[in-house]
Amino acid sequence: MRDLDLDLLRAFVAVADAGSFTAAADMVSRSQSAVSQKIRRLEDLIGYPVFDRNSRSLALTGAGGQLLIGARRLLDLNDDVLRSIQAPQTTGRLRVGICEDFVPLQLSRLLARFLRLHPGIQLDVNTSLTHGLFQEFEAGNLDLVIATREFKERGRVIWREPMVWFAASDFRLDPERPVPLVLLQPPCTYRELMFTTLDAARQAWVTACTVSSLMGVQAAVAGGLGITLLGRSFIQQGMQIIDVPKHWPPPPMTEIIVLGDDTAEKSLAQPLLEFLIEGMQMPPLARID
Repeated sequence: MRDLDLDLLRAFVAVADAGSFTAAADMVSRSQSAVSQKIRRLEDLIGYPVFDRNSRSLALTGAGGQLLIGARRLLDLNDDVLRSIQAPQTTGRLRVGICEDFVPLQLSRLLARFLRLHPGIQLDVNTSLTHGLFQEFEAGNLDLVIATREFKERGRVIWREPMVWFAASDFRLDPERPVPLVLLQPPCTYRELMFTTLDAARQAWVTACTVSSLMGVQAAVAGGLGITLLGRSFIQQGMQIIDVPKHWPPPPMTEIIVLGDDTAEKSLAQPLLEFLIEGMQMPPLARID
């Protein structure tokens, strides 16, 4: 029985996550040809193709999908072992607020892994919308906040992500009719940005649905009630990025900031921030060091 090569697995996971060899090359700081060679070596090692190169978009084969599950576990275990050896053991309690925007599909897994690596750190996690987290921080109820940057400049940027308009897979945008919007309750940066964008484009719009959480936005969009503007990571199966008219102003990058890292106990806050930033597995251009 031959051993799997972690370097090959890391390239494979990068391609699966990025959806293309070009984007994966940026993620692992290698050339596209080098990544392609690693995938071919991996396929030779296991004896099966891992990607269907005949489809219109890069898709996993049956063997590739099965390998991806095990590859993530092996890479997580490898990284956790190294961190447990290298990281000093600290103890204490950290009250941290994390906005719903922050890596929604990875956050629970990342926090669970962090606590396994740092059993002496107690995390009191408050997951909510940005405005509420800022209020809790200013009231002294949180030591650290990771949240979406609002219109006023505050905090240190740790992550950027492209914003996109998206809707249900079968939704068709008719620019001749008012655009149905799925909105969060005010105050909300995304809500205001949608209004200013469509008003600048002289595009009529209507409120199709107003919800109180980002999960509610996803449910309303998936149900076909309308379109919304959020970070790319919020797109789920059954959704699509909308090709909006060219005269619509392009959306900016959404920025995630940290508040309190200059006042919180550094032996507690710094390991968490470093772990979360590294765990986001974003391309270098979307990540702030």
